[in-house]
Amino acid sequence: MMMTHSNVYSVAGMARCSIYTAFAFALGPSVPAHAQWSQWGGPNRDFKVEAKQLAHSWPDAGPKTIWKKQLGEGFSSIICDEGVLYTMYRNQTAPIEHVVALDAKTGEVLWDRESASPVPEAGVRFPGPHSTPIVSGNRVFAVGRNAVLRSYDKSDGKVIWSRNLVQDYGATLSEWGYSPSPLIYNDLVILPVARKRPNFNHRPASSPGSTENRAEGRTLMAFKASDGELAWKTQDFGIDHSSPILITVGGRDQVVQVTPEAMFGVDPTSGDLVWTETFDRPDGFMVTPVWVDSRHLFYSTPNNGTRAISVSEKDGKVVSDRMWESRKLRMTFTNPVSVGDCIVGSTGQAPSLIVCLARQTGKRAWVERGFELASFVASGNRIIILEQSGRLSLATVTPTGLQIHSQFKVAEPECYTTPTLIDTTLYLRNRKEIMALDMG
Repeated sequence: MMMTHSNVYSVAGMARCSIYTAFAFALGPSVPAHAQWSQWGGPNRDFKVEAKQLAHSWPDAGPKTIWKKQLGEGFSSIICDEGVLYTMYRNQTAPIEHVVALDAKTGEVLWDRESASPVPEAGVRFPGPHSTPIVSGNRVFAVGRNAVLRSYDKSDGKVIWSRNLVQDYGATLSEWGYSPSPLIYNDLVILPVARKRPNFNHRPASSPGSTENRAEGRTLMAFKASDGELAWKTQDFGIDHSSPILITVGGRDQVVQVTPEAMFGVDPTSGDLVWTETFDRPDGFMVTPVWVDSRHLFYSTPNNGTRAISVSEKDGKVVSDRMWESRKLRMTFTNPVSVGDCIVGSTGQAPSLIVCLARQTGKRAWVERGFELASFVASGNRIIILEQSGRLSLATVTPTGLQIHSQFKVAEPECYTTPTLIDTTLYLRNRKEIMALDMG
């Protein structure tokens, strides 16, 4: 048996959690009402968006390019809020990292803020940045490859506060650097940081990195968005590339995080544990989980494959139950997406395949060959597929396979970044360029 479920949490007990007050600047909820694609994974962090006017096919010359421009190194995805794009990139000739704001219609740079970000020799193949910024109210929050969390003024890019998660809290970094993307909940910025380690160097008690802050598990940590002060920290699992998501069960919100050793849910206002599913075989490169039907969580790893967990309210408690496991779809760092009765994903092993697993059973419904490693954005039963080679496909997901409408190579390799769809405009990037394509 791969997983066991433990820890149930009283729904009634969750009501005792504290509520953070509003500050002078307006911080929206986790998904602001005006949001277009203001965070990793889109409005609901599930890589799905409503786009009613997508074209049925493209001309032979491919989708129209609205604009294209050079951008530096990195795989940070593109977010959009109120007509402005935000992403991160690296100076290719200096150890400098950038957070940039672009006009969504023209690609014009509105502001660009740089910071020192050296890359160790072991990380030069994929120097980053990999994390995706998030917008809330008049702030942009971003984490660089060396795990420095910064709050920027959305209008001009001025740094309001920063936290060095390595120096202050012992953040865990792989050779890739920091990868997870932060989540906003009310006045909290929530993100995975580190597991507990016993022998930290002591720092002055007045320092944010004092032993009090560093002595307990910090798998997930929450910082006040207003000033960067630590609000809570929780759990002692390792971290990898997966980002947290927000779900609601029994009328109560939870933050869900996947780690190499377990998946768990916590109360977002306090960090109190709600439920845990532990793994008998730890694994890495966990993708961000997808929440479907207000009940089911799906996620995948390169060795253990794809798993489904049910999270529900029973007798006033929140419980988690394993549904199924399948090694027919084993993903690395691209994203799964739920379309119809399918969980669609791209296998990370050669040869790369696009696979549909039936949501209820985990059985492989179909497999499509002839694709390289790919990421996905869905609207209804339509799906946009971006392969690492730069080939873009427009398709419909059917019970028996993909109905391909159009394919065109729109960029050079390596396109590992999940694209962003706003109405009928698709924003994507490779390691050198960023572009806007007309999908209408």
